[in-house]
Amino acid sequence: MRFIPFVAKRFIRVKRREFFRSLTTVFSISGITIGVATLVVVLSVMNGMEDDLRNKILGASGHIIVTKFYGETIDNPDWVVDTLKKVTSAIVGYTPFIYTKILIKHNNATDGIILRGVDPKTFKEVNIIPKKIISGKFELGENGVVLGNYLADGLGAHIGDTIEISSPYSGIKTPFGLIPSRKECIVRGIFDAGMYEINATIAIVSLNTARNLLHIKGVTGIEFNIKNIYKAQQLSKEFILTLGYPYRVRNWINMNKNLFAALKLEKVTMFIILTLIVLVAAFNITSILIMIVSEKTREIGILKALGATGKKIMGIFLLDGIFVGGFGTSLGLSIGYALCWALGKYKFISLPSDVYFIDKLPVHMQISDFIIVGISAFLLSFIATIYPARRASKLDPVEAIRNE
Repeated sequence: MRFIPFVAKRFIRVKRREFFRSLTTVFSISGITIGVATLVVVLSVMNGMEDDLRNKILGASGHIIVTKFYGETIDNPDWVVDTLKKVTSAIVGYTPFIYTKILIKHNNATDGIILRGVDPKTFKEVNIIPKKIISGKFELGENGVVLGNYLADGLGAHIGDTIEISSPYSGIKTPFGLIPSRKECIVRGIFDAGMYEINATIAIVSLNTARNLLHIKGVTGIEFNIKNIYKAQQLSKEFILTLGYPYRVRNWINMNKNLFAALKLEKVTMFIILTLIVLVAAFNITSILIMIVSEKTREIGILKALGATGKKIMGIFLLDGIFVGGFGTSLGLSIGYALCWALGKYKFISLPSDVYFIDKLPVHMQISDFIIVGISAFLLSFIATIYPARRASKLDPVEAIRNE
Protein backbone atom coordinates (compact mmCIF):
# COMPACT_ATOMS: atom_id res chain seq x y z
CA MET A 1 0.00 0.00 0.00
CA ARG A 2 1.33 3.45 -0.92
CA PHE A 3 2.38 5.52 2.06
CA ILE A 4 0.85 8.95 1.28
CA PRO A 5 -2.68 7.75 0.25
CA PHE A 6 -2.78 5.35 3.20
CA VAL A 7 -1.95 7.98 5.82
CA ALA A 8 -4.10 10.64 4.10
CA LYS A 9 -7.08 8.28 4.32
CA ARG A 10 -6.43 7.66 8.01
CA PHE A 11 -6.19 11.40 8.75
CA ILE A 12 -9.32 12.44 6.84
CA ARG A 13 -11.43 9.59 8.21
CA VAL A 14 -13.83 10.89 10.84
CA LYS A 15 -14.40 8.90 14.00
CA ARG A 16 -17.59 8.86 16.02
CA ARG A 17 -16.20 10.93 18.88
CA GLU A 18 -15.02 13.66 16.50
CA PHE A 19 -18.49 15.06 15.80
CA PHE A 20 -17.45 18.71 15.41
CA ARG A 21 -14.78 17.96 12.81
CA SER A 22 -17.14 15.69 10.89
CA LEU A 23 -19.74 18.47 10.86
CA THR A 24 -17.16 20.97 9.58
CA THR A 25 -16.11 18.56 6.84
CA VAL A 26 -19.72 18.06 5.74
CA PHE A 27 -20.33 21.81 5.67
CA SER A 28 -17.20 22.39 3.59
CA ILE A 29 -18.16 19.74 1.04
CA SER A 30 -21.76 21.02 1.01
CA GLY A 31 -20.60 24.60 0.46
CA ILE A 32 -18.50 23.65 -2.56
CA THR A 33 -21.30 21.42 -3.87
CA ILE A 34 -23.93 24.15 -3.60
CA GLY A 35 -21.62 26.78 -5.09
CA VAL A 36 -20.65 24.63 -8.08
CA ALA A 37 -24.23 23.48 -8.71
CA THR A 38 -25.51 27.06 -8.54
CA LEU A 39 -22.81 28.26 -10.93
CA VAL A 40 -23.60 25.53 -13.45
CA VAL A 41 -27.36 26.14 -13.31
CA VAL A 42 -27.08 29.94 -13.59
CA LEU A 43 -24.65 29.80 -16.52
CA SER A 44 -26.81 27.22 -18.30
CA VAL A 45 -29.94 29.31 -17.79
CA MET A 46 -28.20 32.41 -19.12
CA ASN A 47 -26.99 30.44 -22.14
CA GLY A 48 -30.55 29.28 -22.69
CA MET A 49 -31.91 32.82 -22.44
CA GLU A 50 -29.36 34.07 -24.95
CA ASP A 51 -30.11 31.24 -27.40
CA ASP A 52 -33.86 31.57 -26.96
CA LEU A 53 -33.77 35.33 -27.50
CA ARG A 54 -31.56 34.92 -30.55
CA ASN A 55 -33.86 32.31 -32.09
CA LYS A 56 -36.99 34.38 -31.46
CA ILE A 57 -35.43 37.59 -32.73
CA LEU A 58 -34.14 35.86 -35.87
CA GLY A 59 -37.43 34.06 -36.31
CA ALA A 60 -39.44 37.28 -36.21
CA SER A 61 -37.14 39.28 -38.53
CA GLY A 62 -34.61 38.66 -41.28
CA HIS A 63 -30.89 38.18 -40.73
CA ILE A 64 -30.11 41.12 -43.03
CA ILE A 65 -32.47 44.00 -43.84
CA VAL A 66 -32.09 46.27 -46.87
CA THR A 67 -33.88 49.64 -46.79
CA LYS A 68 -33.28 53.16 -48.08
CA PHE A 69 -32.18 56.25 -46.21
CA TYR A 70 -34.74 58.85 -45.09
CA GLY A 71 -37.58 56.30 -45.22
CA GLU A 72 -37.75 56.25 -49.01
CA THR A 73 -39.51 53.29 -50.58
CA ILE A 74 -37.83 50.66 -52.75
CA ASP A 75 -39.68 50.67 -56.06
CA ASN A 76 -37.62 47.87 -57.65
CA PRO A 77 -37.35 45.08 -55.05
CA ASP A 78 -36.91 42.37 -57.70
CA TRP A 79 -33.82 44.14 -59.07
CA VAL A 80 -32.33 44.38 -55.58
CA VAL A 81 -32.87 40.65 -54.94
CA ASP A 82 -31.49 39.57 -58.34
CA THR A 83 -28.43 41.81 -57.93
CA LEU A 84 -27.57 40.45 -54.49
CA LYS A 85 -28.12 36.83 -55.54
CA LYS A 86 -25.51 37.32 -58.25
CA VAL A 87 -23.01 38.48 -55.63
CA THR A 88 -23.44 35.64 -53.11
CA SER A 89 -25.00 32.20 -52.86
CA ALA A 90 -25.48 32.53 -49.10
CA ILE A 91 -29.05 33.85 -49.44
CA VAL A 92 -31.59 31.16 -48.53
CA GLY A 93 -34.73 33.28 -48.38
CA TYR A 94 -36.06 36.80 -48.82
CA THR A 95 -39.27 38.76 -48.52
CA PRO A 96 -40.24 42.38 -49.25
CA PHE A 97 -42.17 44.22 -46.54
CA ILE A 98 -43.90 47.46 -45.66
CA TYR A 99 -43.37 48.76 -42.14
CA THR A 100 -45.30 51.64 -40.64
CA LYS A 101 -47.05 52.85 -37.50
CA ILE A 102 -50.83 53.01 -37.57
CA LEU A 103 -53.93 53.36 -35.41
CA ILE A 104 -56.11 50.29 -34.99
CA LYS A 105 -59.67 50.30 -33.69
CA HIS A 106 -62.21 47.68 -32.72
CA ASN A 107 -65.48 48.80 -31.13
CA ASN A 108 -64.40 51.26 -28.43
CA ALA A 109 -60.82 50.00 -28.13
CA THR A 110 -58.08 51.93 -29.93
CA ASP A 111 -54.32 51.38 -29.97
CA GLY A 112 -51.21 52.59 -31.76
CA ILE A 113 -49.34 49.65 -33.28
CA ILE A 114 -46.94 48.61 -36.03
CA LEU A 115 -48.38 47.42 -39.32
CA ARG A 116 -46.41 45.03 -41.48
CA GLY A 117 -47.38 44.46 -45.07
CA VAL A 118 -45.93 41.18 -46.35
CA ASP A 119 -45.98 38.82 -49.29
CA PRO A 120 -47.55 35.63 -47.83
CA LYS A 121 -45.61 33.35 -50.18
CA THR A 122 -42.10 34.59 -49.40
CA PHE A 123 -42.89 35.65 -45.82
CA LYS A 124 -43.25 32.00 -44.78
CA GLU A 125 -39.68 31.30 -45.93
CA VAL A 126 -38.17 33.98 -43.68
CA ASN A 127 -40.44 34.41 -40.65
CA ILE A 128 -41.76 31.97 -38.03
CA ILE A 129 -45.03 33.84 -37.39
CA PRO A 130 -47.03 31.81 -39.98
CA LYS A 131 -46.08 28.70 -37.96
CA LYS A 132 -47.10 30.30 -34.66
CA ILE A 133 -50.81 30.73 -35.39
CA ILE A 134 -52.85 29.73 -32.34
CA SER A 135 -56.29 30.65 -33.68
CA GLY A 136 -57.58 30.86 -37.24
CA LYS A 137 -55.21 30.68 -40.22
CA PHE A 138 -52.46 32.75 -41.77
CA GLU A 139 -54.61 33.94 -44.66
CA LEU A 140 -54.33 37.60 -45.54
CA GLY A 141 -56.13 37.96 -48.85
CA GLU A 142 -57.30 41.43 -49.85
CA ASN A 143 -58.69 42.60 -46.51
CA GLY A 144 -57.35 40.02 -44.05
CA VAL A 145 -55.24 40.84 -40.98
CA VAL A 146 -53.34 38.66 -38.51
CA LEU A 147 -52.86 39.98 -34.96
CA GLY A 148 -50.63 39.12 -32.03
CA ASN A 149 -52.48 37.44 -29.18
CA TYR A 150 -51.90 40.27 -26.66
CA LEU A 151 -52.97 42.86 -29.22
CA ALA A 152 -56.12 40.86 -29.99
CA ASP A 153 -56.90 40.57 -26.27
CA GLY A 154 -56.44 44.31 -25.79
CA LEU A 155 -58.80 45.09 -28.65
CA GLY A 156 -61.27 42.36 -27.72
CA ALA A 157 -61.00 41.06 -31.28
CA HIS A 158 -61.70 37.50 -32.36
CA ILE A 159 -61.52 35.52 -35.59
CA GLY A 160 -63.99 36.99 -38.11
CA ASP A 161 -64.29 40.38 -36.40
CA THR A 162 -63.90 43.54 -38.45
CA ILE A 163 -61.33 46.08 -37.32
CA GLU A 164 -60.43 49.49 -38.68
CA ILE A 165 -56.88 50.62 -39.40
CA SER A 166 -55.90 54.17 -40.25
CA SER A 167 -52.64 55.89 -41.11
CA PRO A 168 -51.89 59.40 -39.83
CA TYR A 169 -49.13 59.73 -42.45
CA SER A 170 -51.28 59.46 -45.58
CA GLY A 171 -54.77 60.45 -46.64
CA ILE A 172 -56.76 63.11 -48.43
CA LYS A 173 -55.69 66.73 -48.16
CA THR A 174 -58.53 69.17 -47.52
CA PRO A 175 -58.69 72.86 -46.59
CA PHE A 176 -59.23 71.70 -43.03
CA GLY A 177 -56.19 69.44 -42.95
CA LEU A 178 -55.30 65.83 -43.75
CA ILE A 179 -58.00 63.19 -43.46
CA PRO A 180 -56.20 59.93 -42.56
CA SER A 181 -56.55 56.91 -44.81
CA ARG A 182 -58.81 54.23 -43.36
CA LYS A 183 -59.44 50.62 -44.18
CA GLU A 184 -61.57 47.88 -42.69
CA CYS A 185 -59.96 44.45 -42.30
CA ILE A 186 -61.21 41.09 -41.11
CA VAL A 187 -59.25 39.19 -38.47
CA ARG A 188 -58.12 35.94 -40.11
CA GLY A 189 -55.62 34.68 -37.56
CA ILE A 190 -54.02 35.26 -34.15
CA PHE A 191 -50.39 34.33 -33.48
CA ASP A 192 -48.10 33.86 -30.50
CA ALA A 193 -44.45 34.50 -31.42
CA GLY A 194 -43.27 33.93 -27.84
CA MET A 195 -42.18 37.56 -27.34
CA TYR A 196 -44.43 40.09 -25.66
CA GLU A 197 -43.26 43.06 -27.74
CA ILE A 198 -44.19 41.29 -30.98
CA ASN A 199 -47.44 39.83 -29.71
CA ALA A 200 -48.63 43.18 -28.36
CA THR A 201 -47.61 45.55 -31.16
CA ILE A 202 -47.69 43.76 -34.54
CA ALA A 203 -50.52 43.47 -37.07
CA ILE A 204 -49.84 41.80 -40.42
CA VAL A 205 -51.62 42.47 -43.72
CA SER A 206 -50.81 41.79 -47.36
CA LEU A 207 -48.56 44.08 -49.40
CA ASN A 208 -51.49 45.28 -51.51
CA THR A 209 -53.54 46.18 -48.43
CA ALA A 210 -50.64 48.16 -46.97
CA ARG A 211 -49.97 49.89 -50.29
CA ASN A 212 -53.58 50.94 -50.66
CA LEU A 213 -53.63 52.28 -47.12
CA LEU A 214 -50.41 54.27 -47.49
CA HIS A 215 -50.87 55.17 -51.18
CA ILE A 216 -47.43 53.90 -52.20
CA LYS A 217 -46.19 51.64 -55.00
CA GLY A 218 -42.95 50.26 -53.56
CA VAL A 219 -41.94 48.56 -50.31
CA THR A 220 -40.22 49.76 -47.16
CA GLY A 221 -37.47 47.16 -47.33
CA ILE A 222 -36.41 43.58 -48.02
CA GLU A 223 -35.49 40.94 -45.44
CA PHE A 224 -32.89 38.28 -46.26
CA ASN A 225 -32.09 35.01 -44.51
CA ILE A 226 -28.60 33.58 -44.95
CA LYS A 227 -26.99 30.18 -44.40
CA ASN A 228 -24.63 31.20 -41.59
CA ILE A 229 -26.16 33.81 -39.28
CA TYR A 230 -22.72 34.73 -37.86
CA LYS A 231 -21.56 35.96 -41.28
CA ALA A 232 -24.26 38.61 -41.35
CA GLN A 233 -21.82 41.48 -40.78
CA GLN A 234 -19.48 40.33 -43.53
CA LEU A 235 -22.33 39.91 -46.02
CA SER A 236 -23.79 43.29 -44.99
CA LYS A 237 -20.58 44.98 -46.14
CA GLU A 238 -20.77 43.13 -49.47
CA PHE A 239 -24.40 44.20 -49.89
CA ILE A 240 -23.51 47.85 -49.23
CA LEU A 241 -20.65 47.79 -51.75
CA THR A 242 -22.92 46.16 -54.33
CA LEU A 243 -26.01 48.37 -53.94
CA GLY A 244 -24.36 51.65 -52.93
CA TYR A 245 -26.20 54.81 -51.93
CA PRO A 246 -29.09 55.39 -51.11
CA TYR A 247 -29.50 51.81 -49.91
CA ARG A 248 -28.99 51.04 -46.24
CA VAL A 249 -28.04 47.57 -44.96
CA ARG A 250 -28.48 46.41 -41.37
CA ASN A 251 -28.10 42.99 -39.76
CA TRP A 252 -29.37 41.24 -36.66
CA ILE A 253 -26.01 41.51 -34.86
CA ASN A 254 -25.84 45.30 -35.08
CA MET A 255 -29.53 45.82 -34.36
CA ASN A 256 -29.38 43.72 -31.15
CA LYS A 257 -25.78 44.45 -30.17
CA ASN A 258 -26.60 46.13 -26.86
CA LEU A 259 -28.98 43.37 -25.79
CA PHE A 260 -26.53 40.51 -26.32
CA ALA A 261 -23.63 42.55 -24.88
CA ALA A 262 -25.68 43.09 -21.72
CA LEU A 263 -26.39 39.35 -21.48
CA LYS A 264 -22.69 38.49 -21.81
CA LEU A 265 -21.74 41.08 -19.20
CA GLU A 266 -24.39 39.73 -16.84
CA LYS A 267 -23.09 36.19 -17.35
CA VAL A 268 -19.52 37.22 -16.47
CA THR A 269 -20.76 39.19 -13.44
CA MET A 270 -22.82 36.28 -12.13
CA PHE A 271 -19.85 33.94 -12.59
CA ILE A 272 -17.61 36.22 -10.50
CA ILE A 273 -20.22 36.72 -7.77
CA LEU A 274 -21.12 33.05 -7.46
CA THR A 275 -17.46 32.04 -7.49
CA LEU A 276 -17.19 33.84 -4.17
CA ILE A 277 -19.52 31.20 -2.71
CA VAL A 278 -17.09 28.52 -3.83
CA LEU A 279 -14.19 30.60 -2.49
CA VAL A 280 -15.73 30.80 0.98
CA ALA A 281 -16.44 27.08 0.98
CA ALA A 282 -12.92 26.34 -0.27
CA PHE A 283 -11.33 28.22 2.60
CA ASN A 284 -13.37 26.10 4.98
CA ILE A 285 -11.05 23.34 3.82
CA THR A 286 -8.19 25.38 5.30
CA SER A 287 -9.86 25.35 8.71
CA ILE A 288 -10.47 21.59 8.49
CA LEU A 289 -6.85 20.84 7.64
CA ILE A 290 -5.53 23.20 10.32
CA MET A 291 -7.76 21.37 12.81
CA ILE A 292 -6.41 18.03 11.61
CA VAL A 293 -2.82 19.29 11.90
CA SER A 294 -3.51 20.40 15.48
CA GLU A 295 -5.13 17.06 16.34
CA LYS A 296 -2.47 14.97 14.62
CA THR A 297 0.62 16.88 15.80
CA ARG A 298 1.94 13.86 17.72
CA GLU A 299 1.33 11.49 14.79
CA ILE A 300 3.08 13.90 12.40
CA GLY A 301 6.06 14.09 14.76
CA ILE A 302 6.26 10.29 14.93
CA LEU A 303 6.07 9.96 11.15
CA LYS A 304 8.89 12.48 10.71
CA ALA A 305 10.94 10.74 13.40
CA LEU A 306 10.51 7.47 11.48
CA GLY A 307 11.91 9.09 8.34
CA ALA A 308 8.94 10.74 6.57
CA THR A 309 10.17 13.81 4.72
CA GLY A 310 8.51 17.22 4.78
CA LYS A 311 7.39 16.70 1.16
CA LYS A 312 5.59 13.47 2.07
CA ILE A 313 3.85 15.11 5.04
CA MET A 314 2.83 17.99 2.78
CA GLY A 315 1.59 15.51 0.17
CA ILE A 316 -0.61 13.81 2.80
CA PHE A 317 -2.50 17.02 3.61
CA LEU A 318 -2.63 18.17 0.00
CA LEU A 319 -4.28 14.86 -0.87
CA ASP A 320 -6.80 15.33 1.95
CA GLY A 321 -7.71 18.80 0.68
CA ILE A 322 -7.91 17.57 -2.92
CA PHE A 323 -10.25 14.79 -1.82
CA VAL A 324 -12.63 17.18 -0.05
CA GLY A 325 -12.56 19.75 -2.88
CA GLY A 326 -12.73 17.16 -5.64
CA PHE A 327 -15.62 15.30 -4.03
CA GLY A 328 -17.57 18.54 -3.49
CA THR A 329 -16.87 19.71 -7.05
CA SER A 330 -17.90 16.38 -8.61
CA LEU A 331 -21.06 16.24 -6.55
CA GLY A 332 -21.89 19.85 -7.45
CA LEU A 333 -21.41 19.22 -11.17
CA SER A 334 -23.65 16.14 -10.96
CA ILE A 335 -26.41 17.97 -9.08
CA GLY A 336 -26.11 20.96 -11.44
CA TYR A 337 -26.46 18.70 -14.47
CA ALA A 338 -29.52 16.99 -12.99
CA LEU A 339 -31.20 20.33 -12.20
CA CYS A 340 -30.46 21.69 -15.69
CA TRP A 341 -31.83 18.53 -17.29
CA ALA A 342 -35.02 18.76 -15.22
CA LEU A 343 -35.46 22.48 -16.01
CA GLY A 344 -34.94 21.87 -19.70
CA LYS A 345 -37.25 18.87 -19.94
CA TYR A 346 -40.19 19.87 -17.76
CA LYS A 347 -39.94 23.72 -17.92
CA PHE A 348 -41.67 24.05 -14.54
CA ILE A 349 -40.52 27.66 -13.99
CA SER A 350 -42.63 30.28 -15.80
CA LEU A 351 -41.77 33.94 -16.32
CA PRO A 352 -44.05 36.95 -16.89
CA SER A 353 -43.75 37.54 -20.62
CA ASP A 354 -44.73 41.21 -20.29
CA VAL A 355 -41.59 41.78 -18.20
CA TYR A 356 -39.17 39.41 -19.94
CA PHE A 357 -38.85 38.51 -23.61
CA ILE A 358 -39.63 34.89 -22.78
CA ASP A 359 -42.36 33.03 -20.91
CA LYS A 360 -40.45 29.89 -19.82
CA LEU A 361 -37.04 29.57 -18.20
CA PRO A 362 -34.79 28.12 -20.93
CA VAL A 363 -31.69 26.01 -20.29
CA HIS A 364 -28.76 25.29 -22.57
CA MET A 365 -25.89 23.29 -21.09
CA GLN A 366 -22.43 23.83 -22.55
CA ILE A 367 -19.54 21.49 -21.80
CA SER A 368 -17.17 24.48 -21.65
CA ASP A 369 -19.10 25.94 -18.69
CA PHE A 370 -18.89 22.66 -16.79
CA ILE A 371 -15.14 22.42 -17.47
CA ILE A 372 -14.45 26.04 -16.44
CA VAL A 373 -16.53 25.78 -13.26
CA GLY A 374 -15.03 22.41 -12.32
CA ILE A 375 -11.44 23.57 -12.87
CA SER A 376 -12.04 26.86 -11.02
CA ALA A 377 -13.59 25.13 -7.99
CA PHE A 378 -10.85 22.50 -7.91
CA LEU A 379 -8.07 25.12 -8.12
CA LEU A 380 -9.62 27.17 -5.32
CA SER A 381 -9.84 24.04 -3.18
CA PHE A 382 -6.22 23.17 -3.96
CA ILE A 383 -4.99 26.68 -3.12
CA ALA A 384 -6.84 26.53 0.20
CA THR A 385 -4.87 23.38 1.20
CA ILE A 386 -1.40 24.82 0.63
CA TYR A 387 -1.01 26.75 3.91
CA PRO A 388 -2.01 23.95 6.35
CA ALA A 389 0.00 21.42 4.33
CA ARG A 390 3.13 23.59 4.49
CA ARG A 391 2.58 24.14 8.20
CA ALA A 392 2.38 20.40 8.80
CA SER A 393 5.51 19.73 6.73
CA LYS A 394 7.57 22.21 8.80
CA LEU A 395 6.72 20.72 12.21
CA ASP A 396 9.79 19.79 14.24
CA PRO A 397 9.37 16.12 15.25
CA VAL A 398 11.09 16.55 18.63
CA GLU A 399 8.97 19.56 19.59
CA ALA A 400 5.80 17.90 18.28
CA ILE A 401 6.31 14.74 20.40
CA ARG A 402 7.48 16.71 23.47
CA ASN A 403 4.48 19.06 23.41
CA GLU A 404 2.07 16.16 23.08
